Amino acid sequence: MNSELLILLAWIAGIIIVFAFGKALKVPLKFAVKLMINGIIGGIVILLINLIGQYFDFHISLNIFSALIAGTLGLPGVILLIILKYLL
Repeated sequence: MNSELLILLAWIAGIIIVFAFGKALKVPLKFAVKLMINGIIGGIVILLINLIGQYFDFHISLNIFSALIAGTLGLPGVILLIILKYLL
């Protein structure tokens, strides 16, 4: 009877630990997914700028950093990339 109680308590403790780790990993995972989606959107915006800019001889290089800047900061990030393009 005593060993059955210990097994039951071990199962309950295991379930609590799994839920605790799940909760702890949920927040960073949501942040990573949001950052990835914003990076993809930023890359699409840069591609659109490059598509329109080819008529004006304007090009922003598309890499992970520029996509994340445009995706994270939104329109100010795109303006920042355009300003940096003219300065550098």
